[in-house]
Amino acid sequence: MKRDRKRLSAGVGGIFDDAFFKKFALPKFRLGPALVSILAFLICGGVIIWGSMRTDMADDEVYTEFEPGRVADRDIIAEHAVAYVDEAATLLRLEAEERLVPAVFLFSREAGEGSRRAYYRFAELSRDFFSRGGAADAYKQAVEAELPGAFRSETLDTLFRDSGRDRLLDNGSAVLEYLLDAGIVAMPQIGLERFNPNVVELYHTNGARIERERLPYERLITYAGAGDAVKRHIAAGAYSASFAVLAFPLLEPFITENVFYSPQETGLRLAEAQAQVKPVMRYIEEGDRVIRRGFIVGEGDIAKLRALVDARPGFDSRPVIGHILILGLVYGFLVFMVSKRTIGRLLAPSEIYLLAILTVLYILGAVFLRVAAPGNYFSAALILPTALVIMLPAILIGPRLAVALAIALPLGVFISGFFDVPSFIFALVSALMSAYVLRDAERRMDLIKAGFILAALHIFTAAGLLLMQRTVLSAYPLSLLLAAVNGIASGMLVLGFLPVLEYALNAPTTFRLIELSDLNSPILKRLFSAAPGTYSHSVMVAMLAEFACKEIGANSLLARVGAYYHDIGKIDQPEYFVENQTAYNKHDDIPPRLSATVIRSHVKLGVEKARLLGLPKEVTDIISEHHGNSVISWFYHEAIKREEADPNSKGAVDMEDFTYPGNPPRSRESAVVMLADVTEASVRTLKKPTAARLEKFIHELFLSKFDSGQLWDSDLTFRELQATEHVFVRVLAGHYHSRIEYPKEDAE
Repeated sequence: MKRDRKRLSAGVGGIFDDAFFKKFALPKFRLGPALVSILAFLICGGVIIWGSMRTDMADDEVYTEFEPGRVADRDIIAEHAVAYVDEAATLLRLEAEERLVPAVFLFSREAGEGSRRAYYRFAELSRDFFSRGGAADAYKQAVEAELPGAFRSETLDTLFRDSGRDRLLDNGSAVLEYLLDAGIVAMPQIGLERFNPNVVELYHTNGARIERERLPYERLITYAGAGDAVKRHIAAGAYSASFAVLAFPLLEPFITENVFYSPQETGLRLAEAQAQVKPVMRYIEEGDRVIRRGFIVGEGDIAKLRALVDARPGFDSRPVIGHILILGLVYGFLVFMVSKRTIGRLLAPSEIYLLAILTVLYILGAVFLRVAAPGNYFSAALILPTALVIMLPAILIGPRLAVALAIALPLGVFISGFFDVPSFIFALVSALMSAYVLRDAERRMDLIKAGFILAALHIFTAAGLLLMQRTVLSAYPLSLLLAAVNGIASGMLVLGFLPVLEYALNAPTTFRLIELSDLNSPILKRLFSAAPGTYSHSVMVAMLAEFACKEIGANSLLARVGAYYHDIGKIDQPEYFVENQTAYNKHDDIPPRLSATVIRSHVKLGVEKARLLGLPKEVTDIISEHHGNSVISWFYHEAIKREEADPNSKGAVDMEDFTYPGNPPRSRESAVVMLADVTEASVRTLKKPTAARLEKFIHELFLSKFDSGQLWDSDLTFRELQATEHVFVRVLAGHYHSRIEYPKEDAE
């Protein structure tokens, strides 16, 4: 794989290198954890689908148990904000707007022109007869022949005898033009009842332009009111008295309706008005009590219930599938966060199983509470022990993972539809707080304190959310009590579950490491009695490692415990190690290869004892890695010397026989313990260990370890190596300061 990556990076001109692939590489595949993770996701998806269906069924049953006029036996609270149309109020508004729409009447050009032409023919006939002269009877006969039955005899007699008869004809033409221009309306008997009772709208076509005019009903000229209209017009104008008497009888045959009601145009105006009518909207806010227990259900309450039912679609698989897809993204985020690149180490299968179980239980609990208490998201969030689910991984695995879990779990429930916004905020705040309050916990009693701190923070958060929701004051006591109990119970439950999970996972929690750091433990007391030099060396190494890890931000407690136990493999054969020897050295009597075998064995024996003691894997790793795969150089060179000096030697010395069987350190803590071990052992050989000599000597030791590849897999940076070196110099200079040789001591 590495060869392929290098070939690919070279093929693209070196743009991508191994660092790029390491950054975006998939987590290491392990069958057991992978199967459990997939199973957990499938269970969560199934629970979400089941919960969605159960919630829909429960909601459908809610709205069939209330009738108008009956007393409600329980509250119905809106789960979400609903906007709905008040049909009755909208209908009233629509009717009111329709009453404002005027009926539309159209001028008929054909009808007006016909009336004008008929009058013009009559006027031309009269003028022609008047110009030729003739008797009145002949005139009447001529008019009767042209317009039979149109005039009464006395009307034509009056016109014929009037000396200003031509002027009378001109005045008649003017008055007829006025009537036709004003419009003589043909008013229908029915059909106008639903329109504006006060005004109508007249449409008059003037070429390509349509002129609109609104007139009140009393100003309209109908055929029946044409006589009055003629009288009013003549009275307002400069007409003669004789014309005033003769005007209407003269014009009556030519007066015809030229304005007609248009159902089509009126319908368009009505549709336009209806389209502009805005429906009357009613609003139900989230958390509103639509039905109040102990109150009579009214028609308005039923309308609200109906609106809630109508606002809820039937069961639709698309939102559920969408929720599961987004949940898959959140699950992928969580899988990414449990990788080595984010939390600094590869999780053990047992730790992944624990995370899968906690995730399933959390989703299952959220769904169950939502189904059991429909319509009350916030109470479900107050009861759900989010803090418990986050505190356990925070202690057992680490705070980084706890923070990722604190974001992922509430987010997963929220996008699945079983948290609303306030519930999500409460769960998220609770989760993040629970990951934070355990940062400095060193005693189990600190868990109880953390529970009370969480209770106070829960109360504060819940109160703020209740105020944001404008919740009634009567709901505050129960909600705040649930919030407080949630925090206290989470701390107590963690205290109960933690010992079982510590030993089940063999986790290096702070509490367990503190217990293991007790120097009165049986194995350390045995080390003290069997190998006092090794015990003293281990205590000094632990002090160096602890101070250095604090300086670089590593786990100082883990480093201290690992240093205490790193040489427990020397208990069975302490006399073969220099720190436990006085005057006699057993290695003088055995060949170098056998000496190296005895020295090498203490690593393997230490790992075996650690497993028998049930020490956490991280501590066991420090024991197995504190020498890495370095060479036992003194015995190796001694063996080479003897081989070169022996003429009967049969072959070269195999370096593998003098190499420690462990792996180079793979964590910062293990690397620091290695450096502390070699530094403390080597500094004992220095004479007059001044600060300057210590600094130079320790720097050379660090360089030799780095050059031999012992630190390459430990993730220690050069800055951290330099800080570790300075800490060692400072501590050892202070320790050996009391060993300055005085003159008297020189003499002795």
